[in-house]
Amino acid sequence: MAVTVKIPTPLRGLTGDQDTASVPASDLRGVVTSLEGTFPGMQERLLDDSGELRRFVNIYVNGEDVRFLQGLASALKDNDEISIVPAVAGGC
Repeated sequence: MAVTVKIPTPLRGLTGDQDTASVPASDLRGVVTSLEGTFPGMQERLLDDSGELRRFVNIYVNGEDVRFLQGLASALKDNDEISIVPAVAGGC
C-alpha cells in the first residue's frame, strides 16, 4: 500500500527538491519511517526526542489534522494524501 506525501519547501533540501514522495505505510509512523529510510534526516525534523510529532509540525491525512485523529497511529489506506505543514510564526 502506498500513500503520497506532500513535502513542504523547507524540507525539500532532504528530498533533492522533490515536492512529493510515494511511500509504503499503513499508519503515519510508518510514513515517517519510510521517509527517513529514503531521505535521511527527515525523522529528526518531524519528531521530537520522545518520538512524537514536533509542536511546530502539522500533518494532515486527506485534509484532516492528525492531532484530531490518532496522531502517529492514524491508520492509512492506499492512495491517501499526507501533507506536512510546518507552522509559521511572525508578524508585527
